Order: sequence, then C-alpha cells, then structure tokens
Amino acid sequence: MKEFDLIGNYFAKGGYVRKDVLLGIGDDAAVTKVPVGQCVVTTTDTLIEGVHFLAETAPEAIAHKAIAVNLSDLSAMGAEPAWISLSLSLPSIDEGWVKAFSEKIHSLSHYFSFQLIGGDTVQGPLSITVTAQGFIPDDNQITRSGAQAGDWILVTGCLGDAGLGLDLLRNKVKITNPEHAAYLKNRHWFPTPRVLAGTTLRRIASSCIDISDGLLKDLEHVISRSDVGALVQLDKLPISEALGESIEDVVDAVTYAATAGDDYELLFTVPEEQRVHIETSLASYNIPVTCIGQITGAKGKLDLRLDEKPFEFESRLHGFEHFS
Repeated sequence: MKEFDLIGNYFAKGGYVRKDVLLGIGDDAAVTKVPVGQCVVTTTDTLIEGVHFLAETAPEAIAHKAIAVNLSDLSAMGAEPAWISLSLSLPSIDEGWVKAFSEKIHSLSHYFSFQLIGGDTVQGPLSITVTAQGFIPDDNQITRSGAQAGDWILVTGCLGDAGLGLDLLRNKVKITNPEHAAYLKNRHWFPTPRVLAGTTLRRIASSCIDISDGLLKDLEHVISRSDVGALVQLDKLPISEALGESIEDVVDAVTYAATAGDDYELLFTVPEEQRVHIETSLASYNIPVTCIGQITGAKGKLDLRLDEKPFEFESRLHGFEHFS
C-alpha cells in the first residue's frame, strides 16, 4: 500500500464533518473558516514509542491518547475542539494496526465534534504528531498567568491513576485486585480530556492548566507565570478507590497523586466569590472537582502540607521531565 492509498482508505472518510471546513483532506492544504466573534486556539503534541507509550500499546489506545492530550490543552484554555491535523510516522504499513488506529480517531471525532482536515504520513520510527485547533469567544481564553493571592486551587477528577497504571504495565508494582488493575491501566491508556469543564471555566477561572507532567510540576508553571505562591493540602488530593486500596501507604499514595503525570485533569484557580458557583456548575455535569489549596502572596513558593504539617518530598525532581 502506498501513502495516498493509506490516506484515502483510512483517514479521508469516516470521521465527523464540519461546515466550517471548506476544503479538507485531498489537496496540498486545508481551507477552514473561523466563525465571527471567535478566536482560534492552536496546540501541538508529539507521542513517540518508548517515551510516551510502551511498544506493546494497542493502536486504539495510542490514537486515543494522541487526540486526548491535545484536546486537554484546548480545554485548559477554555476552547472547543474544531480541527485536527495528523502527522503519522510508521515503520511499515500494517493494515490491521492502521485500521484500528484510524477508526478510533474517527470515533473520537464524532464524540467531540472535530474534523480531521489533513496532515502527513512518512516511513520511520513510530510517532504521532497532532495539531489541534479550537474556538473560543473573543477575550475568553484562560491562561496560566491570572492567579491571584487568595484564589482557591481546584482540580477535576482523581489524580495519580495514570502513573500507577503505567508502573503496573511496567511491572514495577503488583495489584491483586483485577478490577483495580484494569481501571488503572485504562486510566493510563484512555485519559479523559475535560472539554466541557474547560468551556464551563471561561470567565470564571483566573488561571488553568492541564495536568500532564504531574500536579506539582504543573502548579509550579501557574505560580511562576502568575508571580504568586501556593499552599497545597496534600491530604485533600482526590485519590480513586483503585489507587487508595492498591497503595496502602499514605505517603506513597499522595506521591502518585502529586507527582505522576498523564492524568490530563484540569488544575485551575478561582476567586472566593466564584468557588461555590464553579463547584455547582461542574457538579451539574457530573464532573468531579476538589479544592486542594489556595494561592498565596509568597512569590514562587510552593508550600506543601500533610495533615496540617509542613511536608517535603524526598526529591524536588517531581513530575515528568521531557529532557533529563
């Protein structure tokens, strides 16, 4: 199978079709139209075999994660997904693999209402680069730089599951409960981009970031960009039943929740007067949200507490590092 057969058979048909895409796959470039009163938000992420996913990972899981991590970035800005471009590097063309991979992308496109509008395919080591673009009303974007002293720090969902799931897949831990093991693996393979939460946070959150490299590392980005500090109550971190029952030591469980990456939940800050409103709004959509601390005026300082006592991890090198 040649490149254009690959594109035509598996990627040009079957996905969601948007009216704002004037010309999609098939030409040298796509032509799209931005609605009046909207801005375009653009993000790009690359996933590489052996770095972002294990070699034995199923193609459906690779496709899901490639899309989800980009939609998560859009969500952190408050944007709604619109267009996706895909650059796919394959060692060889395995039609069964490509079929499963492309069908997952098409399924996600229908669920999240985005259209695959183009990209590239090349022969080489397995890697996937996705560029995602979404819309946000003029001047409604959420950034990392708006947190103010006194704002509350909140997170969606549960933390640490994806990191524990990865350690389970790498045989670094043993989990005897098969339901917990399956749940944790799936949290690593199939993260949930919080698109609805992101759009709900517009005009309410003072800052936002998605948790990709670990809660504390990503929170440090917020306090650095906002020129503030933060107090985090580690015992308040939302931990799933699967993680809590699989890791009995409290400090070890908290370490996963505070430092493991790949959760793709949203970390955001809200002023006092908006806290109840946002908690109620997200609850109405069945989106779990937990308050874990507060922004302080101590610029650059990350103050950690466990059971009201000061706490420090053994190493400050917490969270995922792209270059070590």
